[in-house]
Amino acid sequence: MRAPIDWLRDHVAVPEGAGAAEVAAALVSVGLEEEALHTGGVSGPLVVGRVLSLEKEPQKNGKTVNWCQVDVGDVNGTGEPQGIVCGAHNFHEGDLVVAILPGGSVTTPQGPMEVSARKTYGHVSAGMICSARELGIGEDHDGILVLTDWFAGDAAMLDRLVPGADAIPLLGLDRETVEVNVTPDRGYCFSVRGVAREYGHATGAAFTDPATALAAAAPAATDDGVPVELTDDAPIRGRAGCDRYVARVVRGIDVTAPTPSWMKVRLTEAGMRPISLAVDVTNYVMLDLGQPLHAFDLDRLGERVVVRRARAGERLTTLDDVERTLDPEDLLVTDGGETPLAIAGVMGGASSEVGPGTTDVLLEAAHFDPVTVARSARRHRLPSEASRRFERGVDPLLAPAAAQLAVDLLVRLGGGTADPAVTDVGTPAPAPVVTMDPGFPARIVGVEYPAQEVVAVLEQIGCTVDAGEGPLAVTPPSWRPDLRTAEDLVEEVARIHGYDRIPSVLPVPPGGSGLTHGQRVRRTVADLLAAQGLSEVWEAPFVGPDRLADLGLDVAAETARTVRIANPLSDEAPLMRTSLLSTMVDAVRRNVSRGAKDVALFEVGLVTDLAGEQRPAPTVDVGVLPDDDVLAAIRAAVPDQPRHVALLLAGDRDRAGWWGPGRRADLTDVLELVRALGEALAVDLVTSADAVAPWHPGRCARVSLADGTPVGHVGELHPKVVQRLGLPERTVGGELDLDVLTRAAEATVRAHTLATYPMAQSDVALVVDRSVPAATLEEVLRSGGGDLLEDVRLFDVYEGDQVGPGKRSLAYRLTFRSADRTMTTEEVSGLRDAAVAAAASAHGAVQR
Repeated sequence: MRAPIDWLRDHVAVPEGAGAAEVAAALVSVGLEEEALHTGGVSGPLVVGRVLSLEKEPQKNGKTVNWCQVDVGDVNGTGEPQGIVCGAHNFHEGDLVVAILPGGSVTTPQGPMEVSARKTYGHVSAGMICSARELGIGEDHDGILVLTDWFAGDAAMLDRLVPGADAIPLLGLDRETVEVNVTPDRGYCFSVRGVAREYGHATGAAFTDPATALAAAAPAATDDGVPVELTDDAPIRGRAGCDRYVARVVRGIDVTAPTPSWMKVRLTEAGMRPISLAVDVTNYVMLDLGQPLHAFDLDRLGERVVVRRARAGERLTTLDDVERTLDPEDLLVTDGGETPLAIAGVMGGASSEVGPGTTDVLLEAAHFDPVTVARSARRHRLPSEASRRFERGVDPLLAPAAAQLAVDLLVRLGGGTADPAVTDVGTPAPAPVVTMDPGFPARIVGVEYPAQEVVAVLEQIGCTVDAGEGPLAVTPPSWRPDLRTAEDLVEEVARIHGYDRIPSVLPVPPGGSGLTHGQRVRRTVADLLAAQGLSEVWEAPFVGPDRLADLGLDVAAETARTVRIANPLSDEAPLMRTSLLSTMVDAVRRNVSRGAKDVALFEVGLVTDLAGEQRPAPTVDVGVLPDDDVLAAIRAAVPDQPRHVALLLAGDRDRAGWWGPGRRADLTDVLELVRALGEALAVDLVTSADAVAPWHPGRCARVSLADGTPVGHVGELHPKVVQRLGLPERTVGGELDLDVLTRAAEATVRAHTLATYPMAQSDVALVVDRSVPAATLEEVLRSGGGDLLEDVRLFDVYEGDQVGPGKRSLAYRLTFRSADRTMTTEEVSGLRDAAVAAAASAHGAVQR
């Protein structure tokens, strides 16, 4: 919003010496962000000139230029006429124009341009005759600015137009404008009235609300006004599309009458282009008060106006000459309920536009629903100054005052007559009363605000405060639809009291236990894997049925245990993942495609595990605390989301170099990482052979707790999976349920006293069927070796002629130790033989 300083002074006592920078600083102190400061884009000698002579000179290129002699008084130091070449043809001898002399600067579409005396078209042109766009006070560049036309009807200004007079103050080019960024909750600041109010809050300057006097002067509604019906068969969120509509009629207007120069200058300073009297008046009122208005040609309307929702298939040609297909959610202003006249709050239609032949005008000042207007503006990609204000909330009590100001201006400037009949229908909803404890702002902000100061600030911003013995009952002003909760009022107290008066104090953390057990586990896992050379990645948790099929999973079963997204980012990935690996393979493939041959990645993230059918969660309005039943229903609709850790290794685990050849990552590397995780969390993990997708059936291990609780799987990806996904050959990895590990790690770890007696070791090599897993045989040895068997380690595997077909030899090192004595050879041999006997009994093991 651009607010000219001189315009602000109409509503608030801005000191005469205050510049744009000072005003902007005051506005920033109450939360209005400074966007820019604007001044006239002209410098140097800019004067009033009278055209003494004008000679038309055709050129060889077909263009005709004017060689002009212009009286600029004594400004040029000689008093002689100034010779200037001009290509425009909309002026004549004797006209008063604006001339900039050498040394000055004007603004062009390409940027600032320094003016100098230069030879052109056979003459030395000592200056330039300016257009409105070059002066920055309009968009007209077809011809130069003729001052008698610009100031038509303003006798006082016409008297000041003498050759040589400084044109900068005459055209208001020395005035400054502040541009502020208006946030969505401060829509009332999309007006000079609103910005002036905020300046008064910031500085204490006296603010005079122009709407007060205008509302008092506005006549009451009469029974003979233009009939207006407000109907809405499809309200959004239960709110009617239009809850107030004021219509005023002005007859006998001369719409061709010129817009006064002061209004054109103010519109231009505020960033709008002067168009015609009727349009300029409605825009001026909107900028001044914040109430958008629309002018209809009364002769083009029927007997009544109906505001309703659009019907399917209806079309309307808007003022930008675009025919638009309307949506049933669009709110329309119609002629008798049949012919659409305008998209309410967005843009009018061409059929009822005020034109050169218009004499009678119907002025509309209405209050439209913000959500309805916002949706229509975005649906039709039709942002307008009106919609920008309506969608942020317009004062519902402002319509009569705005209509009165527009009527007064049209009568005064256009020679019209105000119709005594007035239409004012609809009743806006009253502002809700907000209850707030006087000490609440101090508790929220951390600054002591006395109760009297809280009441004073709220009353200063326009609230009505009932300050009894208990909490304050606060009724926000009509122009502040954003004040709906006690927290909103706290923000106002802090803002008006001064954000700069809130001390910067580092908060003192409350005493506590620090990280939770789950957080410590996750950090331990991530730190360990990173220390082992793996890089952490994050992948979006969305997959499609094709990915599940590529992994060799049962698509129907996986789809049944996950959630289908109602509005997915991609139609190819509408499901929540049930496995980290299903999305993590993308990271491996992406890194390999970019030249990384050796990849080691891990991810810690959530997966979805839906038990039963997917149930929709109830929705509640924003700002409303759900009751216990609704919260329970929301929680019940959320599926289980266990946290997993997954890892994938591809390429070499040990890289080649001068030290020797490299080594490709294999299943043993993954098993070692799992073992390290178990040791770091003090959790006993047991691995056993398994065969599940997407792993190679002969190179897959099941990971579980000592009590048999499943934790996950590790292995080498199936060759077909690798081929379908485009992964490096023999990619290995695994996925573990981190929640299971977290619960297991909660058990107290008992410290064991270090043994002081020596250990005794004995090696055994057992021949068993190839189908017997090494881990299974190890467990049998442990159980058969007794309590003194401290450790069992597999150190060799042999398959060949010496053990026979279908057999293999597994060599284990058994470690025995007693806590109270040195064990004898006989004891060790006996315990070893017992362990071997248990293996022979369980799996037919034969000692080599």
